[in-house]
Amino acid sequence: MAKKLIALCACPMGLAHTFMAAQALEEAATEAGYEVKIETQGADGIQNRLTAQDIASADVIIHAIAITPEDNERFETRDVYEISLQDAIKNAAGTLKEIEELIAAEQP
Repeated sequence: MAKKLIALCACPMGLAHTFMAAQALEEAATEAGYEVKIETQGADGIQNRLTAQDIASADVIIHAIAITPEDNERFETRDVYEISLQDAIKNAAGTLKEIEELIAAEQP
């Protein structure tokens, strides 16, 4: 059964950087063997909205953001790894590896 990674990418303008971060995270997560769904928030509103089921079933949740996302309360009961859009764009694979190491260290 594939691990599930969801992400939310958002910036004030919601143009290039939002989508560059989403693409980089999707590529890195797919390469690492994850099933992936990514929501984007920007000038064109919310695209590919994450559902309650997506959030509940995710093994990893990443917010690559430069603003507070809309409907952020959806994530209150989950651990969310917040990174910058630049970290997602420049080093998505390395950032994902760091998050996996953090999760492994938290396991009993």
